[in-house]
Amino acid sequence: MRGKNQEQDYVFSYHSPADRVPADHPLRAVKEMANRALKELSKDFSQIYATTGRPSIPPEKLIRALLLQVLYSIRSERLLMEQLDYNLLFRWFVGLSMDDEVWDHSTFSKNRERLLDAEIVQKFFENIREQAREKGLLSDEHFTVDGTLIEAWASQKSFQPKGKDPQEPGEQGRNPEVDFHDKPRSNETHESKTDPDARLLKKSAGGEARLSYMGHVLMENRNGLVVQSTLTVGSGTAEREAAVEMLEALGGTKRITVGADKAYDVAEFVDELRDIRVTPHVAQKRKGSAIDARTVRHSGYEVSQRVRKRVEEVFGWMKTVGGHRKTRFRGTERVSRAFTLATTAYNMVRIRNLEMRASSA
Repeated sequence: MRGKNQEQDYVFSYHSPADRVPADHPLRAVKEMANRALKELSKDFSQIYATTGRPSIPPEKLIRALLLQVLYSIRSERLLMEQLDYNLLFRWFVGLSMDDEVWDHSTFSKNRERLLDAEIVQKFFENIREQAREKGLLSDEHFTVDGTLIEAWASQKSFQPKGKDPQEPGEQGRNPEVDFHDKPRSNETHESKTDPDARLLKKSAGGEARLSYMGHVLMENRNGLVVQSTLTVGSGTAEREAAVEMLEALGGTKRITVGADKAYDVAEFVDELRDIRVTPHVAQKRKGSAIDARTVRHSGYEVSQRVRKRVEEVFGWMKTVGGHRKTRFRGTERVSRAFTLATTAYNMVRIRNLEMRASSA
């Protein structure tokens, strides 16, 4: 029998958004982790907001919305608000009922800036990390460090000599044709007029230089979870300096190992690691390597070299899913907050997958 093509809306519905979400949906585990972390951050939220005045967007809902933006590769706050208006899954995750109005995108952005200025994202990352530790998912002995370039939200045309006013577009409109080939440009003499914190960087000696930031992560080797992250403006020594900073932030007194690629095979860096009781399992250069037989003779060195390549999975996810191939923000502080939130989202997805794998084994 052919069904009726009836399009009349019902006046009432007896189902909530939660009823429409499958019991085994991945976001259920992610929301549970987020809610636990946000509950512990409640006192921090109270210190940020005034006790009187017009109510703002609840910070718990704002952070859950930001997580959705990372997890589902939503390119703008305007599109995020549009999705929240009609997507039942998103409404349930954020904590909106069927009848709740969605915020204006500009209001959402202003509230986001207030929250990101308060170091809340870093505390949120640390809470998720501690949840992983309680579940026995973190190694406290073996780690991997690496960095990646994040393209800045600025064009090559904006990279102009320091101390001079931006070039006028003239008759060509707001996007003039600029010929900067065969003209020497460097970070010492030039800066971006759009994002002064961005630096002209390239991935390899023969690669193309782009205005970028440099993101760094410290990964534990047992399950590939990020235990420390930071973002720098980038330089010839930024990767090694960030690595030492993240390793020192781990604390602890026991000896640990850290794997890394050949870019970290520098005598000064290797000596600095040994001074802080870290065994450098760094890939050896063909000539002039600072790693000798004291390190490579052990079987653990070979294991570290094999496992360290998994750190590329972190960067791959953050660039393809987390929206960090090219950042949408400007300024070191704002880009850093977004980078930390993306590493947090990666950890939450990874923790959920590890728990599902363990339960099905």
